[in-house]
Amino acid sequence: MAYQALYRVWRSQRFDDVVGQKAVTQTLKNAIIQNKISHAYLFTGPRGTGKTSAAKIFSKAVNCHHLVDGEPCNECETCRAITAGSCNDVIEIDAASNNGVEEIRDIREKVKYAPTQADYKVYIIDEVHMLSTGAFNALLKTLEEPPKNVIFILATTEPHKIPLTIISRTQRFDFKRISTQDIVDHLAFILNKLTLSYEDQALYVIARAAEGGMRDALSILDQGLSFCEETLTVADAMQVTGSLTYEMMDHYLSACVAQETEQGLETLETILNEGREGNRFLEDLLLYCRDLLMYQQAPNLLLNKSGQLTETFKKLAEQINPTMVYQYIKILSDAQKEIRMSTHPTIYLEVATVKLTTLSVGNSEGTSRVHPADLQEVKQLQQKIVQIEKELTQLKARQETVGTTEDSVPVTKTVAGKKKNSFRLPKERVYQVLTEATREHLIKVKEVWSDLLNMLTVTQRAMLKASEIVAASSTGMVLSFDYEILCTRATEDEELQVAVRNGLVTLIQYEPQFVCIPSEYWGGLRKEFLQQNQGEHSIAHTTVPSQEEEQKEQETPTEQVVDEAVQLFGQDFVEVRDD
Repeated sequence: MAYQALYRVWRSQRFDDVVGQKAVTQTLKNAIIQNKISHAYLFTGPRGTGKTSAAKIFSKAVNCHHLVDGEPCNECETCRAITAGSCNDVIEIDAASNNGVEEIRDIREKVKYAPTQADYKVYIIDEVHMLSTGAFNALLKTLEEPPKNVIFILATTEPHKIPLTIISRTQRFDFKRISTQDIVDHLAFILNKLTLSYEDQALYVIARAAEGGMRDALSILDQGLSFCEETLTVADAMQVTGSLTYEMMDHYLSACVAQETEQGLETLETILNEGREGNRFLEDLLLYCRDLLMYQQAPNLLLNKSGQLTETFKKLAEQINPTMVYQYIKILSDAQKEIRMSTHPTIYLEVATVKLTTLSVGNSEGTSRVHPADLQEVKQLQQKIVQIEKELTQLKARQETVGTTEDSVPVTKTVAGKKKNSFRLPKERVYQVLTEATREHLIKVKEVWSDLLNMLTVTQRAMLKASEIVAASSTGMVLSFDYEILCTRATEDEELQVAVRNGLVTLIQYEPQFVCIPSEYWGGLRKEFLQQNQGEHSIAHTTVPSQEEEQKEQETPTEQVVDEAVQLFGQDFVEVRDD
């Protein structure tokens, strides 16, 4: 018989064989035992974590007549047919190559027919996120209300690409990345079954390179067994995965801690010349730094997860400060981001090496080594700080003495005057609006102001509630605010100004630039403007309302009607009644 890859030979055939997914498999087993089988399931998670294997096991379990605690027997005719892929009622579809509407319509037609060999007809759609929008729409109704004895199992590595209308019609199970220890245990189980010798540390190297995927781990193990002669050694695993040996990382980090830049660059060049990739180099160094931190805080836990550690590693863990390890991790992470899109990763690796070897390493107390010249400069700065503090103390004492002899009223006026001058009054912009202001523009804006406020956010609406439109022209308007702080915020809030302009454009096709001033300044500005323009030609087309006119505008329509009636008929013949 032709050779089969390990991940095919050792594919899980029972729920208990699925590694690292206890929560998912136990839930599926209980659903089968309690006869609570749903019509649609969604299996999501990283590659190689057991999604398709769990789907096939589930299809065997729902059709097996000899279940034992929710597990298929794998001995009956139905189980063997499903395992071999010859059962007509368990259909596996690769959505990556069958992602059109026609393929889904074909499923809709065939799903109507009852199963022929098994109790349930099961459709396993792998990489379902590859379906087109039309295919999802065609699948939607069938997925929601499939015929009796039909089960859909959708598997994907990218659930965010699946429409929510599909997800809401399924039971979702998230497969997590498999831990390093679980992968190591499973690889050791397989090698023991195959009666092959190996070094324990080699399995940790393979498990780390697999990054949580059992299929990747088995593929790497397959390569390692082909590469080694009799025993799978750490060197074989390092060579196959492209990982760094602990000795390489020991030499590199030792050069960084000792601040030997030349030695660090030479070690980097040696590592790259042996064919190690930049990404793998950085990943291994990040894991090494992570192990340093773990060894400092929980050495026994690290030994259980990583196997044996070198003596150089233990010395570095005792010598280096945790704060420095955090800085190493940051530099390595930044370099990892930079080389992803770069065609010259070696440059970034060399720059990162220089940064690592020029950092100051902390001693056991956590203090950093400082150059003597820097210490002298620090002392001088400290002396200057002490001198400045003395001068500040003397100034405070003088101010307190002056404050007790002077009258409190002038001080209050000075503070008040400073407070008033804190807002910079835009007099020129106000005058520019008043020069072209018309009553028609002012009335037009006031008529839609309440509608405009309803179009704004709650915060923006609250800010403008304390304001009033006092003048408007074809290109600008003046807003008077009750409080100076609100005026300042409105002036600086570009988002508010854009929202007001957009709202006015929508309501009355009017897009002004508005000027914000505190209300206490409006009367003086208006009076000053009218005095400056009195008798000039420009005043002829300027209609800045006077205080009497504003009071008249604020009168209610009823009061205006009463005034007109008195003028027409006389005070004696007019009687006002409230309805």
